[in-house]
Amino acid sequence: MAKKIEKPVIYSALEVANICGVVNQTAINWINSGYLKAFKTPGGQYRVYPDDLADFMSERNMHIPMKLLSACTDRESYNSSTLLVIDDDKTFNTLVADFLHDRFPDLEIIQAFDGFDAGVQLFSKKPRCIVLDLNLPGIDGFELCRKINADNSYGKPAVIVVTALESKEDENRIVDLGIEKFFRKPLKLELLADAIDRVFKD
Repeated sequence: MAKKIEKPVIYSALEVANICGVVNQTAINWINSGYLKAFKTPGGQYRVYPDDLADFMSERNMHIPMKLLSACTDRESYNSSTLLVIDDDKTFNTLVADFLHDRFPDLEIIQAFDGFDAGVQLFSKKPRCIVLDLNLPGIDGFELCRKINADNSYGKPAVIVVTALESKEDENRIVDLGIEKFFRKPLKLELLADAIDRVFKD
């Protein structure tokens, strides 16, 4: 039986736009300006190789989805396997970090205990996912989320909120942040682990 030959993954300009969260014309402009490497089909359509797209996104500190990484030949150059736990309760923070380290031994688990330290870690490490308490000293979690959404230099991590805040107003503010998942304390660690697992498989 002949072995099936898998076709290489190549993205259209529209697929690039969808991956990067922009409109199709923006992706075409990137290509026409020489920022994003591409080639043309005989029919005149742009096509982009996964590694070239990952290079482009990495240079601009954009979040690279796992589906794109899995198509790259040099995925280790882009893959962020780091998770950041941000909570000023050191006992709780360490409990969560230790649990996640045991559950996900291949991930680098790092910790921050206030908003300022979290900002430094986000900028330097660019974790793929953060577990975030909102009631933080320094820069609070709401402000941190706004900074992440507004600035690509933080790497656009998936944000999982874990908080003791209970008011409906706070809950509405949390939803408006565009987070990945929201949990109230006391936290069921298995549910948190399931949410994290989905982020790293996405």
